[in-house]
Amino acid sequence: MSEPNTTPAVFQAIAAIDPDAVAVRSIGGAISLTWRDYAAQVRQVAAGLAALGVGRGDTVAFMMANRVEFYPLEVGAQHTGATSFSVYNTLSAEQLQYVFGNAGNRVVVCEAQYVERIRACGVPMQTIVCVDSPVPGTLSVAQLKQLGRSDFDFDATWQSVTAEDIVTLCYTSGTTGNPKGVEISHASLAFECRAYASVMPVEFGDRITSFLPTAHMADRVTGLYLHEYFGTQITVVPDRTQLGAALADVHPTIWGAVPRVWEKLKAAVEYSVAAETDPTRAAALRWALEVAGRKAAAHLAGTAVDDGLAAEWARADAAVLGALRAKLGLDQLKWALSGAAPIPPETLGFFFGLGIPISEVWGMSELTCIVSVAPPAQARLGTVGRLLPGLESKIAEDGEFLVRGPLVMREYRKEPQKTADALDADGWLATGDIITSDADGYLRVVDRKKELIINSAGKNMSPANIENTIKAAAPLIGALATIGDNRAYNTALIVLDAESAPPYAAQHELPDPSAPTLAADKTVIAEIARSIAAGNAKLSRVEQIKRFTILPTFWEPGGDEITLTMKLRRKPIADKYATDIDRMYAAELAEGVHEPGSA
Repeated sequence: MSEPNTTPAVFQAIAAIDPDAVAVRSIGGAISLTWRDYAAQVRQVAAGLAALGVGRGDTVAFMMANRVEFYPLEVGAQHTGATSFSVYNTLSAEQLQYVFGNAGNRVVVCEAQYVERIRACGVPMQTIVCVDSPVPGTLSVAQLKQLGRSDFDFDATWQSVTAEDIVTLCYTSGTTGNPKGVEISHASLAFECRAYASVMPVEFGDRITSFLPTAHMADRVTGLYLHEYFGTQITVVPDRTQLGAALADVHPTIWGAVPRVWEKLKAAVEYSVAAETDPTRAAALRWALEVAGRKAAAHLAGTAVDDGLAAEWARADAAVLGALRAKLGLDQLKWALSGAAPIPPETLGFFFGLGIPISEVWGMSELTCIVSVAPPAQARLGTVGRLLPGLESKIAEDGEFLVRGPLVMREYRKEPQKTADALDADGWLATGDIITSDADGYLRVVDRKKELIINSAGKNMSPANIENTIKAAAPLIGALATIGDNRAYNTALIVLDAESAPPYAAQHELPDPSAPTLAADKTVIAEIARSIAAGNAKLSRVEQIKRFTILPTFWEPGGDEITLTMKLRRKPIADKYATDIDRMYAAELAEGVHEPGSA
């Protein structure tokens, strides 16, 4: 008998394994759902949505923070055969108009705070369901469930869903133009979950947090679909500032994050060590981190750890590092991931030294999320692992990486020309990435094809590599845009990290943590200059940043400069800050333009 290959079918099988086990919970467990209660609510939600006319091929949108209520509502929509998808909570009414118009949904499930914006988008909605407080003209979740008819055939409905039906839409936060709606089938998703778990094992009861937006394909796969396929326990994190508390509460067994989260965890460890006031404890922490640093250095250099260092690290682990991992909540991990963007090698090395090896992954929404990975024991520094089993790849003449196999999207919704541009007649998807492959099949991401810098001397450079190298030495930097295309040398626009600004201002007794104040502060400028110099020391001369400007602003995800998934919008940045950029290339050093000096 073949394995279930739709999300309703796998959910029904998983929910029956241990109905009394907790499936979804809040931090601390004050709110929780057992698989039994979860399945019962899924049935009620499906019946209610069916009473509204929702069925196979329809679309249902979700707009809310990460919360327990999302799961039975989302999975209930899947059981009607509908295509369920999430939108970013930061979308404007104008952006919602495009997405809802493209998706064709007439039902939105949301928090009350978004009702006015949804109504203002101009796309008429048949039904808005509010998950929290009541809003006139909307349904509560209880009212939705009460709509279900007694003659609704729940089993026949979910059993009619086929592998070729579209399970979700993922709207790519493109760096230019409107987002494209990636259509992903149940068949592609089934392949993704099983192929991934064949490399990085996932079992019933594994614990993970959901903290990225549910519109982010990484959260949908790791925090929703792996949950449905294998029965992981989800702890929802409604606010990113609660992530540290969530990790300490959950002690996840499987976990992943984007590079910026790993970098912040690294900075938090370093800060706590620096702030330790007990002399004995401080000395032990410094010793343990020094040993961890030597292990990390060996890892980064690709050399084996000798017996003496291995023995010293074991002592440091027993005395300090194990407790440090437990304090972070990362002491029970089977595996850890970093994805969505390149992660600085120094960050990987730091956690390796702490005893937390991280596997870097590569993927994209058009390929159902994760495409390549290697288990921690087989991971190679600087690579994103190997293709999942069952996929093919080849490299085009211009270096672009092409992929073919079951993970390839169906199409861009209502965008036949853009689909044809990305997907050829033989099934090869053009990824837009420049990726190399070694003799063992390990992949190394160079950069996006369209983003490579070619300076005035004709030298090709990866801005992402430059930016990650600099940021690894600069926790105060939130975003960095390398400028250098058709220029004699590279410069950088620097934006400070909004979360790091308040503690930095307090620590240095600055009058306020606003971006204009910090950008003009001599201490901040010196710190950024020092960090850039340290990063430059690891780059070739032609790649180095020669001048920089700290912009008096913070860049918000979804704004003019960065996408909702934290990718730089390089062309809009170049246009918006053209004057600042030109000033960095003036013959004389202009006011507000700085040089890094030497490391």
